[in-house]
Amino acid sequence: MLTLIKNGNVVTFDKVEKADILIENDVIKQIGKDINAKADKVIDASGKHVFAGFVDMHVHLREPGFESKETIQSGAYAGVKGGFTGIACMPNTNPVCDNKFVLRYIIDKAKEAGLAKVYPICSITKGEEGELLSDMLTLADNGAVAFSDDGKPVKTSQMMRLALEYSKAYDLPILCHCEDMALTNGGVVHEGYNANIWGLKGICRASEEVAVAREIIIAEELGAKVHICHVSSKGSVRIIRDAKKRGVKVTAETCPHYVSLTDDEIANFNTFAKVNPPLREEEDVKAIIEGLVDGTIDCLATDHAPHASWDKECEFDSAAFGISGLETAFAVNYTYLVKTGKIDLPKLSRLMTKNPCEVLKIKNNGIAVGEKADITVIGLDKEFTVDRNAFVSKGKNTPFDKKKLCGEVICTFVDGKICFGGKQ
Repeated sequence: MLTLIKNGNVVTFDKVEKADILIENDVIKQIGKDINAKADKVIDASGKHVFAGFVDMHVHLREPGFESKETIQSGAYAGVKGGFTGIACMPNTNPVCDNKFVLRYIIDKAKEAGLAKVYPICSITKGEEGELLSDMLTLADNGAVAFSDDGKPVKTSQMMRLALEYSKAYDLPILCHCEDMALTNGGVVHEGYNANIWGLKGICRASEEVAVAREIIIAEELGAKVHICHVSSKGSVRIIRDAKKRGVKVTAETCPHYVSLTDDEIANFNTFAKVNPPLREEEDVKAIIEGLVDGTIDCLATDHAPHASWDKECEFDSAAFGISGLETAFAVNYTYLVKTGKIDLPKLSRLMTKNPCEVLKIKNNGIAVGEKADITVIGLDKEFTVDRNAFVSKGKNTPFDKKKLCGEVICTFVDGKICFGGKQ
């Protein structure tokens, strides 16, 4: 089976150049100009841009246990629709992914779906309860790519220290949800002007920043690696930047909503803008973008958190935290970061593909001869209006509904197979 992508602007991790790509079965066979192979299928990518398939290192697929919110199949489909060829799913399912039986269930269901590749993340502690470490080595041997109690912080500094000691010994990535629950104290939005205006309890920046500092201090003492999830505040960026300058082995991610939106979105009690950590202020958005530009923040992940309608269409305090982000991620990142001149396309490709794979230790050399054909074709100049009702994810909860964005996914290849789009 030969597939030929013609006349695309190929975006590698370093440059953009016009080229054809010939795919044989699941592998890139040739890259160059004017390839004239007799292909079974030809994709005309004239005027389009061709990226290495994006890898989202922070997704909630909900299955098992919360299939009304999302299933592995619907989440993997949302992934390929959004241009993602790989997604790493967090363990806060029911039961929690803290044993090889749940882990194998997720892996088997993902293979059955045959869409985006699914990389399971297992919990740091059993049941995400913060009391006992999960059997990390056994879980890694059975397919876990990383460990996180995301959705909850690891309860004590001693437990985090133990986790980082194991991670150092076995070279296992630890992904940290940074939140001091005593400082969060039941808050639902960023602590500031909008919280006061709308009479909602606020979450201070320190709730995140104290926890970021804790994880970095412990990692620094041990000489261990640590990854900070969903950075939302200017103080967190400063703490991470300073740590990197000292040589601490820390990496970090942020999300599309933190580079594009402020807590102004909560006006009129818009529960689609309720997310944890919360949307903050313009100065935080500016600091996070600066962190992406200078390398303080390594990755762009979605923190895709789909919910059923009844979880969001209710009183604000009772509404669930989270944004359904897979289907808008690239367009938001492109519209707010590239079109505004903050970063270029190769940098965006590194933030959405190369760097997440390096953190998770997933082999990914991008678009290169001999590599797996995980490829996304995008029309960058195609402006569209977000319609949450057109989402294939079960979660329609997005603050980007009715917003205009640029960068529409035309088709997505996973292992050489077109899993989304491709019609000419």
